[in-house]
Amino acid sequence: MAESSQSQSGRKKRPRSESDDDPDADADAASLQSIQLGMLFLFSKNDLTFTDTAIALQMMKAQFPKLDKVVVRPFILRSQLYSSVKDRTQVDRDLESLKKEAVVRVFKLNTGKDDHAIMFMDDYLAQMENAVKRYDVKDKQLSEVFDWFKQYVIKSKTDVSISHPELCSLLSNGGDVTEKHVTLLINAGLLTRQLIDQNLYWFVIPNIGSILKGLSQGRKELLSLIKRTKYKEMVLANLEKKRLRLSPLDIRFHIRDLIGSGLLKTVQSPIGLLIRLSRD
Repeated sequence: MAESSQSQSGRKKRPRSESDDDPDADADAASLQSIQLGMLFLFSKNDLTFTDTAIALQMMKAQFPKLDKVVVRPFILRSQLYSSVKDRTQVDRDLESLKKEAVVRVFKLNTGKDDHAIMFMDDYLAQMENAVKRYDVKDKQLSEVFDWFKQYVIKSKTDVSISHPELCSLLSNGGDVTEKHVTLLINAGLLTRQLIDQNLYWFVIPNIGSILKGLSQGRKELLSLIKRTKYKEMVLANLEKKRLRLSPLDIRFHIRDLIGSGLLKTVQSPIGLLIRLSRD
């Protein structure tokens, strides 16, 4: 009867897998499939957008270019989010929520007035830990400030900057704070003084300096590339094949950045999605 029933249905029972008894395995598989689908359609010929800020962040983190000679965790530019999620107001709201929930951290960059980088908190903490390990501190008592910074400053201060009095106040939860402690944080690349107000510090992604130089140069190189074309535009599929000489970041990273900042725009055409120089 069992064989008859099987022949009538024309189907065979699916062999049991490990995931049948492991709900976590199902979740992992679904997550992987989601990322793979997102990667597949991230730069499809029809669209460049997502409908959700968190999804956009995860997908762009997954596509962060592999860098040679530079050890830095993936980061996303706010301009890239603006290019990928149509509602910019919602992006800003989502970022504020993610900051408060300690999911991400936002950093002001020195590459432009409105330039900000977003890094997932676990990546930032790992980046900070690596920077501290490479920084040779002779006075081990002073090195305690790194733990104070992580425990009392990072967890409670989500803004891109912090004043000198507030910094010292938060650090004092760990012990007696001196100017040497603050100098150590600056020298290790965790903080930098603002040029206009010396009593104000920017939070910094350690070891990102060379990449920021490439970011600025890559922007200029990509814009120059498109300006030299006859109609100041290129098909996305063709543009993606180009390689930038002056930036360690790949061309897709720069395309999203320049679209979000308004210097480039996308136009649908019969031959595919066009990347066009904005003339506004």
